[in-house]
Amino acid sequence: MKVLKFGGTSVGSPERIEQLLPIIKSQTADKHLVVLSAVSGTTNDLVTLSELYSKKENNAARKHIDFLYNKYRIFTHELFKTPEGKSEAHTFIDQIFELLYSFENTDFTTREERIVLAQGEIISTTLFHLHLKEKGISSILLSALDFMLIDHENEPDIDYIREYSNKELEKYPHENMFITQGFICKNAQGETDNLRRGGSDYTASLLGAALQVEEIQIWTDIDGFHNNDPRYVPNTKPIAHLNFDEAAELSYFGAKILHPQSVFPARKFNVPVRLLDTMNLKASGTLISGETTNQNQIVAIAAKDGITAIRIQSSRMLMAYGFLRQVFEVFERYKTPIDMITTSEVAVSLTIDQTEYLPEIIEELESFGMVETDNDQSIICIVGDFKKNNHGHATIVSEAVKHIPIRMISYGGSENNISLLVPSSYKIEALRSLHNRLF
Repeated sequence: MKVLKFGGTSVGSPERIEQLLPIIKSQTADKHLVVLSAVSGTTNDLVTLSELYSKKENNAARKHIDFLYNKYRIFTHELFKTPEGKSEAHTFIDQIFELLYSFENTDFTTREERIVLAQGEIISTTLFHLHLKEKGISSILLSALDFMLIDHENEPDIDYIREYSNKELEKYPHENMFITQGFICKNAQGETDNLRRGGSDYTASLLGAALQVEEIQIWTDIDGFHNNDPRYVPNTKPIAHLNFDEAAELSYFGAKILHPQSVFPARKFNVPVRLLDTMNLKASGTLISGETTNQNQIVAIAAKDGITAIRIQSSRMLMAYGFLRQVFEVFERYKTPIDMITTSEVAVSLTIDQTEYLPEIIEELESFGMVETDNDQSIICIVGDFKKNNHGHATIVSEAVKHIPIRMISYGGSENNISLLVPSSYKIEALRSLHNRLF
């Protein structure tokens, strides 16, 4: 079995949906589990609708639903070719939008919001299922709510997912095409919820890991990881192979093609992930696996914006133990992750990208010493083989950016990356300079 995940742009129009079946048929596997995102733009529309309902702006919410309803009526009219197909699709769409309209008569809470947000994936998967039915192709539509579960800590319950996804598949031993929703799940209270981080990519990785499939395929509109950001740097190239650690570093530090959380289940159960392009079927994409093929090489560069640097200087650090623990506990209390960290005898510098509680964090840190912050920073991540016995890579990197002001450098914490913190105004220059020097 292979798991094939298609993102919002891959199902973003009737023409794109019609292209999915040939892609699926081209895969050599006895069974296919297809995971779909919502049609491009739909989740944003549903978020807007939820905000309107939360503000009790029901008239505006009704107009917003009218707009979305008309869009999907046109969508289904173009996708389906037969009167029977159009009728069944329109009936389904009417049922979904009756549900969306009904929330104007309820006390709209986060529970209702999660139900609203789930409708995007329910629509896309059902329309694809009905599209295959119209073509005479047998498929089974599985509800992700029957086997995708998060626990009280909002973490996926992989044992539950394995048990109940297998139970659903075993009901149809002679079928080879299964369709399910990405992103959505049940929570520990049995309510409709979602996976948040990684969305549909995360669903595909979790199912692939739980079912121990042959391969997880992530189909997008990009032909794999590139060795730099093609939006800012000319002549970038797709990377043929990455190991799980390299892919996680690139994902976390700015490469948008894959959410870093999506790599972890596949890595844990050693299930290869392949990134492919629905618009370029001849492209080989990027294979992510447990094998290391880029020995003693620099593989790629990525950048992450919206970074805030915090520097705490205190004489209490000198010859002291327990100081860093106290600092980290401040960030733990406010559930704020730290990206980079460097220390000296009397100061510690670190970076965050979540600033919701920044004023409160600074107020607590000031009890330790002097605190300085720098906003509008970017982390430049250089990914490759930086094992301690390799030589010269750090020198090449530093030479490439010697004309750029560097706020922080992180080297040695990982065998797979060197990270530089620069003012965001220098990001593009840094990316291009590194690319010219390294590649």
